[in-house]
Amino acid sequence: MGASGLASHILVSTVPGAHLATWGIAALATLGVILRPFAWPEAVWAVLGAAALVALGLIAPASAWAGVLKGTDVYLFLVGMMLLSEIARKEGLFDWLAGIAVRQARGSATRLFTLVYLVGVVVTVFLSNDACAVVLTPAVFAATQAARVENPLPYLLICAFIANAASFVLPISNPANLVVYAAHMPPLSEWLARFALPSLLAVAATYVVLRLTQRRVLAAQTVATDVAAAPLSGTGKLAGLGIVATAGVLIAASAYGRDLGPPTFVAGLATTLIVLAIRRGGLVAVAKDVSWSVLPLVAGLFVLVEALARTGVLGMLSDALKGAAATAPAEAAWGAGVLVALVSNAVNNLPAGLIAGAAVQASDVSERVAGAILIGIDIGPNLSVTGSLATILWLTAIRREGLDVGAWSFLKLGILVMPPALLLALGGLLLVP
Repeated sequence: MGASGLASHILVSTVPGAHLATWGIAALATLGVILRPFAWPEAVWAVLGAAALVALGLIAPASAWAGVLKGTDVYLFLVGMMLLSEIARKEGLFDWLAGIAVRQARGSATRLFTLVYLVGVVVTVFLSNDACAVVLTPAVFAATQAARVENPLPYLLICAFIANAASFVLPISNPANLVVYAAHMPPLSEWLARFALPSLLAVAATYVVLRLTQRRVLAAQTVATDVAAAPLSGTGKLAGLGIVATAGVLIAASAYGRDLGPPTFVAGLATTLIVLAIRRGGLVAVAKDVSWSVLPLVAGLFVLVEALARTGVLGMLSDALKGAAATAPAEAAWGAGVLVALVSNAVNNLPAGLIAGAAVQASDVSERVAGAILIGIDIGPNLSVTGSLATILWLTAIRREGLDVGAWSFLKLGILVMPPALLLALGGLLLVP
């Protein structure tokens, strides 16, 4: 059963009116997050959707609060990463790294593009896709400023696309990986055996397509070579050590099956407080510049997922997935991977990952089907600007620098970038014994 058969199987059930209302409100809220009517922030639409569900009695306040609490690990992770990013930015770490990157580029726009891409892969793999959006984006913008490039967008786009394309190299590379597998996370050696080839194909395909689509802009760019080497302050070095230590903590937490939120929060807060203690002040400035609006956005999405789960959609998905996997495993893997990739752009991959992960655990499907769903959840969001939380965080970061990318502009590029990476990764997965 392919993607169309799986989708039709899900939709043929008789649906009560309350369930239709829940689905409709969730769809409208998601559309608001994507299109941002009246230029209102994404968080406003997610919170309005959650509030509407409670006000209309479609979800009890206690259930909505339970949904909010389910996101605690994500909130802690994001706060820790945003604190690390902000303190590193204020202490000049990104400016220092930018100078190194520009000097290594030696006046070549394409060499700078490749350097940024390789760094993006490393950051995503060892710090997660959300960290790539939060930590790397301001560093890349600083590099483009130091290089005095006329159009920084090709380099900034790398941060958005590689954050998703490289997000299943390791389990910690994307929090969605932990959601999909939950308590059934495979050992690291087994994970690498299963996802090394698909990851390599996804990363390579994304680079090739991005490089080709940006070639004209890059050809017209000039990159400065007279960038002086500025010394890094002691507090800047400390901020950098905090980021490196956080990566080590995340790898250890993943190896022991622990949640990633608490250690990330502790590492980010500790680094920030130590730096501020040495500097003797600056807490208000740091807190003011952190993008706190991401937290109510995530909370609203968790409430929408909780309401959808109570309509029985998980049971329908689980039954359909189990039936498809039993009759045609290979076709089910292809179909599920493609379908989940598309759904991730319709509802954001955070709620899609929560729903798909629950369906995977309930249906007890093969490792191939589960892996295909994970690849769809991770790569699929590269189609649209609000497909993943990482891309929304990236969008928030570039808006701080006075830049923006509209939904249609990103979609036109995403249509070229995402499908080859997705199909090659799924093909690579099915080649693994």
